[in-house]
Amino acid sequence: MRYLFISDLHLEAKRPDITRAFLQCLKDQASKVDELYILGDFFEVWLGDDAMDTLGEQAAAALAELGSRGVKVFLMHGNRDFLLGRRFCRKAGCTLLRDPSIVNLNGESVLLMHGDSLCIDDLDYIRMRKWLRNPTSRFVLRNLPLRTRRKIGRKLRDESQSRTRMKAADITDVNLGEVAEVMRNQGVRTLIHGHTHRPARHPLMIDGEPAERIVLGDWDQAGWYLLVDESGYHLESFALAAADSSRKP
Repeated sequence: MRYLFISDLHLEAKRPDITRAFLQCLKDQASKVDELYILGDFFEVWLGDDAMDTLGEQAAAALAELGSRGVKVFLMHGNRDFLLGRRFCRKAGCTLLRDPSIVNLNGESVLLMHGDSLCIDDLDYIRMRKWLRNPTSRFVLRNLPLRTRRKIGRKLRDESQSRTRMKAADITDVNLGEVAEVMRNQGVRTLIHGHTHRPARHPLMIDGEPAERIVLGDWDQAGWYLLVDESGYHLESFALAAADSSRKP
């Protein structure tokens, strides 16, 4: 079987180049696989399924159309779109995955994560993440007036970008000890995640056994996907037309 993984598209109205690239990717790459996995931060911000805009409708329709051709679609929350819910998934015909999740890829158990929970050295972020991902907090946020949610969304995004600019790169990256611990506890030798915007393949040794961490790229200056087939893992990038300023996780 063939599997495609993408993350950190950060779809938003002011970046139509990324939306076009995503739609083209569905036609060129995703239509040729059995399963598509979107590992978080699909949207730059998601204020709730009741606030779905034209872009959200367009993305959901494109995923539903892909599913109608027999491709199974799976979606995981990121730190920007953790309020994605059942209504969007029904429209998109996709299945919402827990973070983390283990899937079987051609006989191998592989761990999938968004990746932000591995950045344990960023103590401020981890505290905020714990609060935001709490079911009670999410219930409260979903039921706030849309105007209030927009203000909170802007505030969280601005503060996140400001903090990231001021922090050392190693603080906002994953903690390698945490990576090894999570993979050991989950009993896997391959981890696929996004979030850090540092696409690469990292060989590891866990308890004397070879392992690998594969980091998906963000769609900003280029688009990224990971193709998994019978021959192995293939991390690929492609050019985006008229890409503009870079973003931080």
